[in-house]
Amino acid sequence: MNWIRILFLGFTITASSSVLAQEAAASLHDIFNEEWETRLREMPLFATSVGRHDYDDKLPAMRKQDMERRTETWWKLLHRLEEIDAARLDKTDQINLDLLHFVLENRVSQFRFKAYTMPLNADSGFHSDFAQLPFEMPFFTVTDYHNYIARLNAFPLYMEQQIDLMKEGMTIGMTLPKVVLQGIDASIRPHIVDNPTKSVFYQPFDKIPKTLPETERRQLKKSGRQAILSGVVVGYQAFLDFMLNEYIPAARTSIGASELPNGADYYAQRIRYFTTLDLSYEEIHKIGLEEVHRIRTEMDDIIRQVSFKGSFRDFLTFLRTDPRFYPKTAEELLMRAAYLAKKMDGKLPSLFKTLPRLPYGVAPVPDHIAPKYTAGRYVGPAFGSTEPGYYWVNTYDLPSRTLYTLEALTLHEAVPGHHLQNALARELRDVPNFRRFLYISAFGEGWGLYSERLGLEAGFYEDPYSNFGRLTYEMWRACRLVVDTGIHAMGWTRDQTLDFLGSNTALSLHEITTETDRYISWPGQALSYKIGELKIRQLRRLAEEKLGSRFDIREFHDVILQNGAVTLPVLEKQVRAYIARVAR
Repeated sequence: MNWIRILFLGFTITASSSVLAQEAAASLHDIFNEEWETRLREMPLFATSVGRHDYDDKLPAMRKQDMERRTETWWKLLHRLEEIDAARLDKTDQINLDLLHFVLENRVSQFRFKAYTMPLNADSGFHSDFAQLPFEMPFFTVTDYHNYIARLNAFPLYMEQQIDLMKEGMTIGMTLPKVVLQGIDASIRPHIVDNPTKSVFYQPFDKIPKTLPETERRQLKKSGRQAILSGVVVGYQAFLDFMLNEYIPAARTSIGASELPNGADYYAQRIRYFTTLDLSYEEIHKIGLEEVHRIRTEMDDIIRQVSFKGSFRDFLTFLRTDPRFYPKTAEELLMRAAYLAKKMDGKLPSLFKTLPRLPYGVAPVPDHIAPKYTAGRYVGPAFGSTEPGYYWVNTYDLPSRTLYTLEALTLHEAVPGHHLQNALARELRDVPNFRRFLYISAFGEGWGLYSERLGLEAGFYEDPYSNFGRLTYEMWRACRLVVDTGIHAMGWTRDQTLDFLGSNTALSLHEITTETDRYISWPGQALSYKIGELKIRQLRRLAEEKLGSRFDIREFHDVILQNGAVTLPVLEKQVRAYIARVAR
């Protein structure tokens, strides 16, 4: 009879374990749902962007008590997450738990460091994000237009609350550095118009569906013009006055995050968030210097290949001044970018098994943000909209737009970079909602930089100057490790940063300036590119070594992208599991 008792006991333990596992999974998914619904309700602009239109007539409440309330919610959810026994979850839910913990921990930390008092950086912010509203909302019904008008009318209060948060920052020394605010008015003034029909916010009223009655269309246009004047213009005018008369004069003269209240701890948290690794600024600085040295050797090889007579600095001057390397018109720049993007489209099946359904277009960076904006960026559509993704190319100041870096830029921002990566993430199934719209910079930007190098395998960079441009972009990301840690932890000056970038990369001087100001105003973000790329390349080498002839580049890329954005430790677990599976 003993064996019967043992069998019964084993069955009981198994059944009990199964019940506990189900309870752990149920508790976890309750947290997922609660976090998601709370986020949609509290952040209605985000809700619109992911295709939930319950709150399309609202803007987020941005008072201090609103920030406190949200943070209390995130803290409670984080505490509940930590009470779940991860060992009882399946592997997918273990990843889900890790990722939501990463997200919530960052939200709580950002409030603790009062980062909400700096809601903008050198090239973008809440004010420029709001200007995307005409392109992110649905405009099919009368209700859609009424929702849009309600948001335009609510803008002055939204702006007032953001200004109050920035004033709190002024009182405690949490401001952007004054030097990066030069020219910030260029992103504000275009929205202060006398004629509302000239506003970017009026564009939806030029496209009211003809299916609506004429009287309805006339009334919507009238209400829209009034909302632009009394809502949009009033809000942006208040922001301009505040920036010019109060904020900029009171902004700090230091540039490093270490100069902020609790600055060393704040920067350490930014490093953890943007790299997803436990690295010190000293370790990152050292990695950056080593990469700079390695890449410089490859750049010198190309200079010898083209038989250039002169120093490295002379070669950079040659690239920055010879007209052959610059577009003559905005149309030429856009057409070259579009050709390169389409050329890579044709290479994708040889590199990937899984491709997304969502297409993308090529378009110029909007005029109202172009002067201080980066050379290019990928912008995804609102979920459920009829829009594609867009690869934005900056056509402002054409003499600063280098053609020899255009291949690398295109592969990074369009395909196989951010469009491919983000479009695949939007098509994820059987994952919590937050996973489909999660962006982790070390993963996303690491993939973008990896994609630039992937162009070598796809037959790009045949021109040595274009290959030098690729290396310039890689050098640029390596330099970021040096200058970001230099600025925010080691007392580097802005001029020191400009000189380091200018003497090691072939970026235009205009772009070096705008990029330097971006690093100063956005501590830690610049670290994500090179750190993420190094990890992906390390994992690929590991897979190639372990699998030998069984290594399939298409399968490897699917493994990297199949779960959307993840932290680098989670990515490593996924790749090692793939290696073990194939090696059996």
